[in-house]
Amino acid sequence: MKEYRRREGKATNSRLSSTGYDMIPGSIAAFYVMTVPYTKVEESFNMQAMHDIIYHRYHLDKYDHLEFPGVVPRTFIGAWFLSVMAAPLISILGFFSLPKIYSLVTVRLMLGGIILSTLRFFRVQIRRKFGNQVEVFFVIFTAIQFHFLFYCTRPLPNILALGLVNLAYGNLLKGSFYAALDFLIAATIIFRCDMLLLLGPIVLGLLLTRSISLWKAIKHCVGTALLCVGFTVLVDSIMWRKLLWPEFEVFWFNSVLNRSSEWGVHSFHWYFTSALPRSLLLAYPLFMLSLLLDRRILPLVLPVLSFVVLYSKLPHKELRFVISSVPIFNLAAAISASRM
Repeated sequence: MKEYRRREGKATNSRLSSTGYDMIPGSIAAFYVMTVPYTKVEESFNMQAMHDIIYHRYHLDKYDHLEFPGVVPRTFIGAWFLSVMAAPLISILGFFSLPKIYSLVTVRLMLGGIILSTLRFFRVQIRRKFGNQVEVFFVIFTAIQFHFLFYCTRPLPNILALGLVNLAYGNLLKGSFYAALDFLIAATIIFRCDMLLLLGPIVLGLLLTRSISLWKAIKHCVGTALLCVGFTVLVDSIMWRKLLWPEFEVFWFNSVLNRSSEWGVHSFHWYFTSALPRSLLLAYPLFMLSLLLDRRILPLVLPVLSFVVLYSKLPHKELRFVISSVPIFNLAAAISASRM
């Protein structure tokens, strides 16, 4: 009986700790939403799309994107998903005739909850592979950094892709390598074509460590890619009223035509000398130290570092482009902190 009570006590403490680890970043992200509820031009497509889905529903003629399509088309898949998730709460707000600003806050909180739930999945895998102390430092670093929790509620394609990337990271730690590739492929094809720069180094690392076989990986990835392409082409061709794969259009505009540089350029080293140091804070020097302290982190950190290096070749740079590197760098920093 005593042994049973002891085990029950440990389980209860573990659940309470886990809840606390979720509440800390969640409450901070919610605070950012309440204090800065409005959105920027980069978020306008998904925000307007969610407005139209919720309030205009199947009346496509009233949708804003048909009159103001933007520089490049974007997928409606993320907006549809968030709208469906938030619709019950927004219906309650409508019943009380509350202003639409409350709907905006609701969809942003819903997005933040989804992104942080994927980060929770990653955190749980951190605890199982590296221990409780590393998990604690991971939560601390995430909480004290402004940019990640500020961005996680903002309806950007980068953030929609981030949710899938977090799931991929968690599956890599679990050893579910093909599931990780599925999430990365979906993120690349549906939300952000530049996630290919992350997918490539991760696949190469898995092949070099013989974690996956080349032939099986090809068959698996091609099947997933075709499914994702078919899904986004089906949904977005209906919404845009023409045959369309949005992320291919984005890839052509940004990478082939290099038109993104019209919105400003930075030096090659900007991510490493400005963006990441400001975002990661203390975790920035600590994540580099982890490469010497724990060899288990190398297969994760090196592909992500390669992703940032490859992205640095694109003249137009913004922190949100490499925001998906932050969870891995925080994990690496947490390992260093736990050894001190």
